[in-house]
Amino acid sequence: MSCAPGRFISFEGGEGAGKSTQARLLAQALRGEGLEIVLTREPGGTDGAEAIRALLLDPAGPDWGAAAEALLFAAARSDHVDRLIRPALARGAWVICDRFLDSSLAYQAGAGGMAEAAIRTLHAIGSGGLLPDLTLLIEVSPAEAQARLARRDGTALDRIGGRGAAYHARVAAAFSAIAAAEPERVARIDGNGPPDATHVQVRAALARCGARGG
Repeated sequence: MSCAPGRFISFEGGEGAGKSTQARLLAQALRGEGLEIVLTREPGGTDGAEAIRALLLDPAGPDWGAAAEALLFAAARSDHVDRLIRPALARGAWVICDRFLDSSLAYQAGAGGMAEAAIRTLHAIGSGGLLPDLTLLIEVSPAEAQARLARRDGTALDRIGGRGAAYHARVAAAFSAIAAAEPERVARIDGNGPPDATHVQVRAALARCGARGG
């Protein structure tokens, strides 16, 4: 795996892991080193994908079944990849994305019961099978995640974040299995400490794959 300029990095993890914070910290640091950084998120990042995000996460919205949910995520990702991610990579920018395919594998397959092969087929059709050069899996204990969510959101959780503890335990187990299966792409980061300590681990993971920083 190479992390030369013009690379794609994703952050993954369960609710309250601190992915968004770490993505912002990394983007800020790499911009300071003179790199062009595109900081984005899933679902989202483009007008079309943001519209689908609103459908998926609205607590008052439809109770999508697992298949419909997987299709919506795949559609949002397809638009995101086509209109934002691939053009940025083509011009040599670094793309830092808060969630990508692994979230669909963990949430819709691992926790939701969809077949992993079906999720990957949708990704192949919609996004050409694109994978990050490096995925940073931020892992925190369930107690720490709950404490962070309470501070951040109170009781106003989105439709997926508000699912029960058993569901989120399955999500965590699925992420763990992905990391175990793809250690060359997925770096596991202990996110239980303060953000600056987690950021140090993130930079070390980038350095190990030949990127700047460390």
